[in-house]
Amino acid sequence: MTTSERSEAKREKIGFVGLGTMGQFMASNLVNSGFAVTVWNRTSERTAPLAELGATRAASPAEVARASDIVVACLTDSPQVEEVLFGPNGLAEGFSSGSLFVDCSTLSPLKAREFAERLAPLGVTTLDAPVSGASEGAKNATLSIMVGGADGDVERAQSVLNAMGRTVTHLGDVGAGQWAKAINQVILAGTYLGVAEGVALGLKAGLDVERVLGALRGGAAGSWVLESRSGRMIEDDYPLGFKISLHRKDLGIGLELAQSVGAVLPVTALAATFEDGIIAQGFGDDDNSALARPIRKLSGL
Repeated sequence: MTTSERSEAKREKIGFVGLGTMGQFMASNLVNSGFAVTVWNRTSERTAPLAELGATRAASPAEVARASDIVVACLTDSPQVEEVLFGPNGLAEGFSSGSLFVDCSTLSPLKAREFAERLAPLGVTTLDAPVSGASEGAKNATLSIMVGGADGDVERAQSVLNAMGRTVTHLGDVGAGQWAKAINQVILAGTYLGVAEGVALGLKAGLDVERVLGALRGGAAGSWVLESRSGRMIEDDYPLGFKISLHRKDLGIGLELAQSVGAVLPVTALAATFEDGIIAQGFGDDDNSALARPIRKLSGL
């Protein structure tokens, strides 16, 4: 995209709904990149920091849609997306023909396609664009964004997506991004468990585990989890980056999709079982690295 095309893209007005752990940073990056942004959140106090940056605060999703050409959502799950889209004063009431809805929430590919089909009669097109990279990636605009939708819509949203992430990959029609996100969460489940087991083994052996893991980072065992989350597992302290309760929701999607196509995911099923126990014990708001909790406990740590 040329400089002129980027300038033209930024003339489109952007809406953003859902200012949670991830969304607050993603919206901030859009404002800081020069877009005119209108924001809404169910808890209105969360819009104040965005307003200080220069965003406009809206009283409802419908008001966001009326003020915007492209609306980005980052919400918890499909029920929340459905309510914000089609509930009272929802986005659908404010969209006009030609609007583009970019959903960065994580939900079932079937729901992503359903919502796109319900918006189509309004002249609204849709991209599903779930993200990976935790709160650090959202803050630093280094997210990986997995996109499903039509070529023209992806091109139209490219500068918006680039303002929020480092890697933007168009994977196919609407729903394809959600399939990729499910695979991402399945792979992460095994990685978290593997790192947690390695940490537990090193601690039980009485080793300097930080030093050991430092030696591993440049080898075949290296990963984002090893680099960014092993320290939390060593300290047994899990400040929020991505809630384990949300990862459990995502694993549910992955397991349902696996069943639908006949794939077997034993490691994912084990991680889901561990996460159920962690959530039942009241740690659902801990970072996903809290998967180390049951490994440590079973190891007597």
